[in-house]
Amino acid sequence: MKKILIANRGEIALRVMRSAKEMGIATVAVFSEADRNAPFVRYADEAVCIGPPPSNQSYLLGDKIIQVCKQLGVDGIHPGYGFLSENAGFARAVKAAGITLIGPSPEAMEVMGDKLSAKAAAKKYTIPMVPGTEGAVSDVEEAKRVALEVGLPVLIKASAGGGGKGMRIVENIEELAEQMERAISEALSSFGDGSVFIERYVAGPRHIEIQVLADNHGNVVHLFERECSIQRRHQKVVEEAPSAILTPELRAAMGKSACDVARSCNYSGAGTVEFLVDENRNYYFLEMNTRLQVEHPVSEMITGVDLVKEQINVARGEKLPFTQDDLKINGHALEIRVYAEDPTNNFLPDIGRLTTYRRPTGPGVRVDDGFEEGMDIPIYYDPMIAKLITHGKDRNEAIARMVRAIDEYEITGCQTTLSFCRWAIQHPAFVSGDFDTHFVKKYFTPEVLISESEDEMIVAALAAADWLKNHSKTAGPSKAEAPISQWQRARRNA
Repeated sequence: MKKILIANRGEIALRVMRSAKEMGIATVAVFSEADRNAPFVRYADEAVCIGPPPSNQSYLLGDKIIQVCKQLGVDGIHPGYGFLSENAGFARAVKAAGITLIGPSPEAMEVMGDKLSAKAAAKKYTIPMVPGTEGAVSDVEEAKRVALEVGLPVLIKASAGGGGKGMRIVENIEELAEQMERAISEALSSFGDGSVFIERYVAGPRHIEIQVLADNHGNVVHLFERECSIQRRHQKVVEEAPSAILTPELRAAMGKSACDVARSCNYSGAGTVEFLVDENRNYYFLEMNTRLQVEHPVSEMITGVDLVKEQINVARGEKLPFTQDDLKINGHALEIRVYAEDPTNNFLPDIGRLTTYRRPTGPGVRVDDGFEEGMDIPIYYDPMIAKLITHGKDRNEAIARMVRAIDEYEITGCQTTLSFCRWAIQHPAFVSGDFDTHFVKKYFTPEVLISESEDEMIVAALAAADWLKNHSKTAGPSKAEAPISQWQRARRNA
């Protein structure tokens, strides 16, 4: 494999290209008109504009991407995540064109892309499942029977769903018919598939996922777990590895189950098996993501394994270069997603120009991004600016480094989630490890950030007044401002 095309954009495109470059592989970028001046376009060895900004006119045009591959003699396609990364139809078209997809087979995508077929496949290996219906349910009376059998509250979930769409919690049996109708309607609208199923609602769950790698020679390993319970709108904001609550025994059991899920669909490449863990530390299979995850860097930091390089090697037909016994956890890693969102306004997107953009540096700090100072954040795509990752010898050091890195991150021109993430990782529940997926609902209100911002302004004003009192007008810059973080200044200037 001498040349690969990255069918994606932004930070993940750039991240894949860097690993490819280290392997001596040439890269091709495809880009929309909105991304013409983006860093990933300049970094690639070759770049081709494939359409206007909307993704359905550019990044989702599988046929056009394959055409570019043929024109430029591309050997493989890395889909990143999102867009076409879990599209079985695209995977088949790539294969038919004689190009290698750096990812699993279309059959594996199809099995794991539907929650019901995924559960059916995993069931062969007696992997723990949340009690509920075996398949899709459309009859309200049958749904009521199952709900009473497994015990209320229950969760109605879209089989083809994700991101919280097509999902309803039912606490009273009288509400079930109405909520089921809404879930089906939303599933049809969002995914074109109204199939829903019912399972017991797991109270106070932790969202823990296992990174797996599999080759085409029957070898499957896991690279331990990631804790992804800090979420807003059912989407992750803070991730860490390893989890603060897993014992070695539970880690081994979940790791084995994750590898078995991969075996159940003859998986190859990098994938993630997601589980819910209840308050009694029982775990249940949730779903499998048949691609690289946004939060993959924390797994790389604690294992020293470059997941993108391993994806490429597996696609080349190579065997995994290590066994499960070779893999060890080294320290602790955190990742926060830096979104162009206003956490004081229900995390609504706050698109703008990056008037100031300066990354943090120093020991144990990694920034995966795709923006530069002066760039506009396009309105057409996910508003994530960057992923900020820290690594330390233990969890406390990783948290301390993250606080320091956030304080050094300087962004003006739009609101970001930096202040929220700083607050979240210092909250007593997070520091103690005693939290779940309801963290934001339980503890966060916009007032906590507004109050902090006001307090910081008061402190800054007092410091300035004290300096003016004790120094002449010709004195140098005030040292009193030194402790004030970059994001605090950015918040005042935004």
